[in-house]
Amino acid sequence: MIKTEVTGHKSWKFPREFWTANTVELFERSAHYALFISITLYLTNVVGYDDIWAAWISGIYSAGLYFLPPFTGAFADKIGFRKSIILAFALLSIGYFALGAFPYKLAVIPAFLILMFGGSFIKSIISGTVAKTTTEETRAKGFSIFYGIVNVGAFLGKTIAYPIRIELGVETINFFAAAMTLIALVTVFIFYKGSINENTKKTFSDIWKGFAKVVTNLRLIFLILIVTGFWIIQHQLYATMPKFVIRTVGTFASPEWISNVNPFVVMLTVVWITNIMKKRKAVTSINIGMFMMPISALLMASGALLGKMTGTAVDFGFFSAHPITVMLIAGIIVQGLAECFISPRYLEYFSLQAPKGEEGLYLGFSHLHSFLSSIIGFGISGYLLTAYCPDPATLRPEQLATAYDHSYVIWFYFAGIGLVSALLMLLYNFILKKKSSHQNI
Repeated sequence: MIKTEVTGHKSWKFPREFWTANTVELFERSAHYALFISITLYLTNVVGYDDIWAAWISGIYSAGLYFLPPFTGAFADKIGFRKSIILAFALLSIGYFALGAFPYKLAVIPAFLILMFGGSFIKSIISGTVAKTTTEETRAKGFSIFYGIVNVGAFLGKTIAYPIRIELGVETINFFAAAMTLIALVTVFIFYKGSINENTKKTFSDIWKGFAKVVTNLRLIFLILIVTGFWIIQHQLYATMPKFVIRTVGTFASPEWISNVNPFVVMLTVVWITNIMKKRKAVTSINIGMFMMPISALLMASGALLGKMTGTAVDFGFFSAHPITVMLIAGIIVQGLAECFISPRYLEYFSLQAPKGEEGLYLGFSHLHSFLSSIIGFGISGYLLTAYCPDPATLRPEQLATAYDHSYVIWFYFAGIGLVSALLMLLYNFILKKKSSHQNI
């Protein structure tokens, strides 16, 4: 058992397993986001799936990563965290390598299934390690370090993915990801020695019971369905934006770096926005963020209009950028700000609805919105890309000149989804005020 009792001036110290877990989280997040930002490009340009199939495969893979962690977490409790984390990184290394070595339709599906299970273990094990290697005194700092590592890993992975894609090809990103998870596996073997299991283990039956409690709680299930609209738009950073910007701007466009605007904005503003909204009810903060999302999508759609006004590039003095790129960045900035209003308060509200002592079980299913939005968001994306921003390989030479004239229409659909979700959230807030005006939630 790892000892985490530290007092006085040593309260800032963490055991070796804490730092090992955060280090390998950096490698794992770099691998995941390097792949995820290019996943639909890989499936279409290398494997040969059309936009629709590439979207569905990507969406189901993402959905599994959000749905499975409570169950794989229960299994991790049974076999021990060290064995589980070794199994997780072994699966990830095999899965990523298989995607790079065998880019064929019959091979990528089992490879993604391997990655899905490996990744779902990581989500529960790393956060569980942080929780179990910190004390009440050090927990806030421990999770702030963990959150920072997650964002740094995501930022680095997408940053490195761009030059790899340009210089070596999108399929090579899988080998980079495999190398990152292999390094993590070796690190775990060497440094992750202790056992951090506790006696309070959840069984699979407990997990299913918790799932049933969440989905039969009408207040929570309606909130999950409404907030799914927000995440449908957020998922377009990976589902639609990479193909959209490369097809409309050019091969050397950098969706990897464009998408990094989102975590950058969140890291800069989340604490500030949370402090501003701390005296407001959670649903009020969520509603503000929800109304920002249709604005975000409309900004993304306006790149074509800006292009007509400014020509082929927008000059900022020290650099210039394509109008579509500029407006995508503007929309992503608004999305990042919206996320700061929504995500922290959503988790807070969700935890308040849990019966005492079952907060962790409820929070384990708080990301059901991402399960739903992965499937719906990616699925919609495939059909919209086919209709308005098709794969150039499917076009005749005479079609190329005008094929993307109406590609911006894609973002109008997501603006509509965002507006409907925001209005539903407003209605939800109104009904909630009438029923529980005496509660500060």
